[in-house]
Amino acid sequence: MSKRKQYKPGFKAKVALEALKGEQTISELSSRFGVHPTMIHQWKKALLENAPDIFERGLGKKQPAADPARIKNLHAKIGELTIERNFLAGALKPWTDK
Repeated sequence: MSKRKQYKPGFKAKVALEALKGEQTISELSSRFGVHPTMIHQWKKALLENAPDIFERGLGKKQPAADPARIKNLHAKIGELTIERNFLAGALKPWTDK
């Protein structure tokens, strides 16, 4: 059973840009790069849809907003679970030692 072929992002961008130029037809690009025409259409569409994100501040890398209350709750939960684990490890020690 064969796996699907994986293409690198740089290759996808190159093919999509060639499709956007319009110097060759999709069929010609398909033959040239050895990619199915449907894939070229999908990559071209993805490039057009995501192009505005490139010019966002920070080159499109959006940092998730940190919620201080959620972080505090998560740290409290980590501490609670650590204490429980340590307690149970100590309580089970007599039965696990052989």
